[in-house]
Amino acid sequence: MHQYVIQGSTQRLTVGKIIGLARTYKAHAEEMHATVTEEPLLFLKPESAVIYSGGSIIIPRNSHCLHHEVELGVVISKDGSHIPEANARDYVLGYLVALDITARDLQAEAKKQGWPWAIAKGFDTFAPISDVVLARKVPDPMNLELSLQVNGQLRQRANTSLLLYSLDHIVSFVSEIMTLRKGDLIMTGTPQGVDEVKEGDVLDAHLEGYCTLHVDVRRES
Repeated sequence: MHQYVIQGSTQRLTVGKIIGLARTYKAHAEEMHATVTEEPLLFLKPESAVIYSGGSIIIPRNSHCLHHEVELGVVISKDGSHIPEANARDYVLGYLVALDITARDLQAEAKKQGWPWAIAKGFDTFAPISDVVLARKVPDPMNLELSLQVNGQLRQRANTSLLLYSLDHIVSFVSEIMTLRKGDLIMTGTPQGVDEVKEGDVLDAHLEGYCTLHVDVRRES
């Protein structure tokens, strides 16, 4: 089982379920030729997909096109169901920078056939995460700069103020569908600039001055 590394603390917290959000930045939805929905679109990634800074994203044998998606991650602090938006921040332990790695070729086939996205999103190593900055140290999570460099070249950069749904609404909305447990991770979606990663690439993700994530890409042996 995977555990979060929490900045400034020896506390260890087990990673729970990972809830992904899609089409939460307008420009990204446009680049994917997708429509924006009134409420967030959700999917799940397995805890077994987690890797940490210094790890490697593995290209699986049955995919030939992986895409990077840099995201703000929200770590849940306690169990909650039907959480009012006004109380949402009480359920947030902290934040991290994450990558939602997607087998885009497998996802495209799934979309074409009307299948779920679990295979495209769920391979081992498809959820790299940084350490966690505690919520009390982040004055405004809706005003943070996310960025991703691949081989030193900027690929993605955006401010979380561009999210189509507020953090409070996201937490509340998800909790209306499924009980949030301590240690769950909500990945809040990616801004524009998603692109392919290939064997040998080096990825560096940043959440303003709070968190960094460094991983590389290898092919399954």
